[in-house]
Amino acid sequence: MATLTFAYADSTAVVGPLALRAEPGSYDLCRDHSTGLSVPRGWEVIRLPLDAAQHHHHDDLVALADAVREAAGIAGDSPLVAGPSAPVRPPTVIEVARRGHLTLLADATLG
Repeated sequence: MATLTFAYADSTAVVGPLALRAEPGSYDLCRDHSTGLSVPRGWEVIRLPLDAAQHHHHDDLVALADAVREAAGIAGDSPLVAGPSAPVRPPTVIEVARRGHLTLLADATLG
């Protein structure tokens, strides 16, 4: 078993050990599907070892996605890959509502 996580802004898919908890945008795959995974042209696949003897945590996948974003010069805490802290928002953007992992935002200067 493996977990697939996408970093859309980086055109990157990360396949690693099975996550310990469910996260939005992460998908659990059987070994056959994780090894046969293909991505669109121009995308990169980062494959972490799936060896059961090595214990990785879902946070390792998030840290790897953060490292990829940092190397690409993209701001961290992207909502594309759930991280431990909330995304930084401009001061005029306010939270209007929240349901589960979704947040509705509005620009206070527009309304």
